[in-house]
Amino acid sequence: MRQYSADLTPPWKKPTPVPEVPAEPGLVVEEPGTGFCGAVIRCEAGTVTLEDRFGKHRVFPMEPRGFLLEGKVVTLVRPSSGGPARPTRTASGSVAVPGARARVARAGRIYVEGRHDAELVEKVWGDDLRVEGVVVEYLEGVDDLPSIVESFAPGPDARLGVLVDHLVPGSKEWRIAESVTSEHALVVGHPYIDIWEAVKPSSLGIDAWPRIPRGQDWKTGVCRALGWPENTGAAWQRILSAVHSYKDLEPQLLGRVEELIDFVTA
Repeated sequence: MRQYSADLTPPWKKPTPVPEVPAEPGLVVEEPGTGFCGAVIRCEAGTVTLEDRFGKHRVFPMEPRGFLLEGKVVTLVRPSSGGPARPTRTASGSVAVPGARARVARAGRIYVEGRHDAELVEKVWGDDLRVEGVVVEYLEGVDDLPSIVESFAPGPDARLGVLVDHLVPGSKEWRIAESVTSEHALVVGHPYIDIWEAVKPSSLGIDAWPRIPRGQDWKTGVCRALGWPENTGAAWQRILSAVHSYKDLEPQLLGRVEELIDFVTA
């Protein structure tokens, strides 16, 4: 006698199997019913919590065929607890590339105004910059920027991006930036007096950055107002140590650095 399967569903009506993907933190998926797209931040009790690019959280049930991964239907499953978790995001929020080697440096460069600026950019965007082969150098102020740009001679294969502190319309810095901007040289800036201010006060446990009267050294005045020792080097290390990712920085700085990276790597 012939043996028949208990499942009499015709083959053409059976759902096509889809991959099961562990809901590891940082995995970016889309819930097709709502269109909500975000990174996994936790997985518990048959649900998964996603965080979108604006920091909004949504909780969804982990149902079969319930999500899209790179446009393809998948079933999210609870990740195994074995082995250490591997970071899936860089400090800038980009998707991490495990084991990626630094790319040979491009001819293009990004210049920032000082050592503190360079250290902050390295801490948050360093992994991204190495993958892209972008070198960051620093200036000591912007007065010499025209001669630096002339010497660099930016072109289609060697673009130059510059980040300037306190770039406001009508200022000296603004006029210098306007004079050197071209098709292959981009100067952008943030509104802060110093790169210190681009770190969110909440990340440092303070209510706000103090206002320092004109005529006083800004960094020394900040240390006095906050009750810190008047050692700007030590103060900067305190500030830098409070920065762990892009979430600790103000949006006005984040957008400008991302703009420069896109410009130099285009």
